[in-house]
Amino acid sequence: MNIRDLRYAVAVAELGHFGRAAAACHVSQPALSGQLRKLEDQLGVALFERSRRSVKITPAGEEIVAHAKALLEMADLIEDTAKAWTDPLSGPLGLGMIPTIGPYLTPRLLPSIARGLPRLELRLSEDVTEALEGALIDGRLDAAILATPVGDSRLDEIALYHEPFWVALPHGHPLAEEDEVDVADIRLDDFLLLADGHCLRDQVLSFCSEVLPNAPQVSTQHTSLTTILALVGMGRGVTLVPAMSLAGGWVTDSGIALRREKSSKAARSVRLAFRKTFPRRAAVEKLADIVCAVVPDTVHAQRR
Repeated sequence: MNIRDLRYAVAVAELGHFGRAAAACHVSQPALSGQLRKLEDQLGVALFERSRRSVKITPAGEEIVAHAKALLEMADLIEDTAKAWTDPLSGPLGLGMIPTIGPYLTPRLLPSIARGLPRLELRLSEDVTEALEGALIDGRLDAAILATPVGDSRLDEIALYHEPFWVALPHGHPLAEEDEVDVADIRLDDFLLLADGHCLRDQVLSFCSEVLPNAPQVSTQHTSLTTILALVGMGRGVTLVPAMSLAGGWVTDSGIALRREKSSKAARSVRLAFRKTFPRRAAVEKLADIVCAVVPDTVHAQRR
């Protein structure tokens, strides 16, 4: 029994005619009929009832052909997978991003991916850093754009860009009159931060602890950057935002003033993480090049 003979059986079952099945399989009718006879002899059951005018599949044939279809689908998938690996720039690639990057980078990235990697099937997902690293290690993702160093020895990374944070304040806030804002001048209880688990929260707290070493722990927590910015626009507090987000629609909100952070130390380094054993390194490298090519001038690309 071989894949070819199973294709012949499926073709006859679907077309109901040996001659049409032979034509569809690009073989002669005697050759197809002979191979199916051998298959039936090997299996010990008749797959088809034959007459001069018609061919009818037997009950045993119906069950066997159903299994053959499933097997042929798997065989085709194996061939397609092998073809994808011979061309690392084609086929599916699962890419994850953290929530403070995905909404701002994706609109820039997808058109360039379509041009620069036209055979790549990009599958996007968004989650916090810990979940993305777990998905990378388990093989559920192939690459992830993160803003912290990888925390597992099984992962590798490519530096993408250095991104400063800007200060977002309500219009009317006293510090909004300044061209640059010293974070030390902001009341700590005015800070609005993401919930635990988001690396942006940890980065902001780390920076604040450097400029305000005796400051108490900030406890304000909200679920998304969009929510925090809405609260800033309402005059409920102040936050630090990644420079990439300045291209978002929220910037036009008349309730928010944006100012540079005076020390230039409030920033994060963004990288592309992937498994060290991932065989399609060429696709990851090309993806990194494209990301660096599309980021705005407000961030500093590491690859040009």
